[in-house]
Amino acid sequence: MAGVAHRREERGIPPERRGRAITRRALIGAGAAAATLPLFGSGTASAATGSTPVAETGDARMRGYAFLDAAMDGYSDQGSIRLAQSYSDQAGLFSTAFTYDNALTILAYLACPGADARARAVALGDALLYAQAHDPQYTDGRLRQAYNVGPYVFYDGSAQPDGFVHADGTANVGTQFGFTGTAVGDMAWAGIALAALAGRTKASRFLAGAVRIGEWVEAHARTDEPLGGYKFGVDGTDKKLPFTSTEHNIDLTCLFGRLAHLTGNGVWLKRRARAEAFLGKMWNESGGFFYTGSNDGVTVNTSPVPEDTQTWSYLSLHDRRRARSVDWAAVNLAVLDTADRPNSTVPAGQLYEGVTFSSASLVANEGAPIAPFQPKPDRSGVWFEGTAHLALALRERGASGDERRAARLIASLERAQDRLGAGQTVGSKALPERSGVVSASSPLDTGFGFGYYPYRHTGATAWYLLAAARANPLRGH
Repeated sequence: MAGVAHRREERGIPPERRGRAITRRALIGAGAAAATLPLFGSGTASAATGSTPVAETGDARMRGYAFLDAAMDGYSDQGSIRLAQSYSDQAGLFSTAFTYDNALTILAYLACPGADARARAVALGDALLYAQAHDPQYTDGRLRQAYNVGPYVFYDGSAQPDGFVHADGTANVGTQFGFTGTAVGDMAWAGIALAALAGRTKASRFLAGAVRIGEWVEAHARTDEPLGGYKFGVDGTDKKLPFTSTEHNIDLTCLFGRLAHLTGNGVWLKRRARAEAFLGKMWNESGGFFYTGSNDGVTVNTSPVPEDTQTWSYLSLHDRRRARSVDWAAVNLAVLDTADRPNSTVPAGQLYEGVTFSSASLVANEGAPIAPFQPKPDRSGVWFEGTAHLALALRERGASGDERRAARLIASLERAQDRLGAGQTVGSKALPERSGVVSASSPLDTGFGFGYYPYRHTGATAWYLLAAARANPLRGH
């Protein structure tokens, strides 16, 4: 059964080590499994995970920003126009900088007081604008899935000698891994970040860049298919992709709302309404969750059910009628990773609480790796990015018990930053100790054809920082 992609393709697994194309469009599991550790319980889980004192929490946030700084400065000799490398070198993606991760990094910096954080947010925003204006093929305002930000030698022996900017001035698109397409979700997050910069700095260039992104989405992704909304985007050959993603349309409700607020142009509210109407068609009233989307614009994909659509929908829409999607994720995707799990890579004596990527992750085949030369997945691997989504959504909702549950999740994220991913590097430079959150506590299978692994990750770290600061990046304005 074919599946709909979410916002980015597989990461951390070189094609030569996978033996197949990078994709997240083939479902490898189905169904919704029962939670292994509901967050709506008490006793064992809470006592085992403990809590983090306020003073230590502040220090943890500082170490999170130290990692983002290091990811951004890994190739400082390549020029002042730069993006942040998404994963530590050990992930095997070399100097790849994903557009989505850099948008999140901007938003995390904007959630941090101080001139240095703001300057870094502005620098990354200017780099996205540079990529938009200096694409090697297109002049229509698109951004690619990812870029190279430093030199390396690829697995086939070919050299990638440049930084983010080629000698001819064009942006260094991530062609080695095939990260050349343009996804609506990536574009939306970049637009959200640029709009946030516009609101904070009042600089017109950031608003202009965000508007160009919105116009690209309208021109290339709007659909009049029965389910409506906005389609997935285009591949590296500029071929339109047939999928329609719930998550992407959630992202657009935020972007279009921000553009309406900043420009005063009512057309963005009409476009926001189109994206929101699609979301209504993805809602399962009896189950209390959102489906992932559609392959063809006609039929709803009923499995797997992912985490991000449940929490991001509330963060963007604040729809009290559907706020129980947050509960669905908290209960039905809850996991507890301990060293005695079959394929856990967590050290003895440690445990991590959180959520996994999707309902399919809970029934993944633990007997074989997702791809050749990779470790076998564990059904209880914690997806730390999603765990941070959930913590922030609980804090934003503020129902009875939500703050306590969020605090437990943030404590788990901070333990992961303290203890997992030691000895990793960016640009062959050692990362500051105990800095940066790994993408997963143990290898996990997302159910969308790719996995997450215990490598320090700007996206997971940025979401942790946003959750810790109570800074919702999906507010309409």
